Amino acid sequence: MLNCKQATQMLSEKLDRPLSTKEKLSLGIHTSMCLPCRQFGKQMQELRFISKRYTKGENENEK
Repeated sequence: MLNCKQATQMLSEKLDRPLSTKEKLSLGIHTSMCLPCRQFGKQMQELRFISKRYTKGENENEK
């Protein structure tokens, strides 16, 4: 089973690359039992969304 350090690293990597089936399963098990890691994953997704929206807004203003 993953520890929190491994889970947060994998949550970060999940945003940049597809996870293997084994990684998805391990991460799913860990985050189902660990509220802090589950919250970290949600925060990472929200930051990615905000960053993309900000970057897209900057590009539209430059035109």
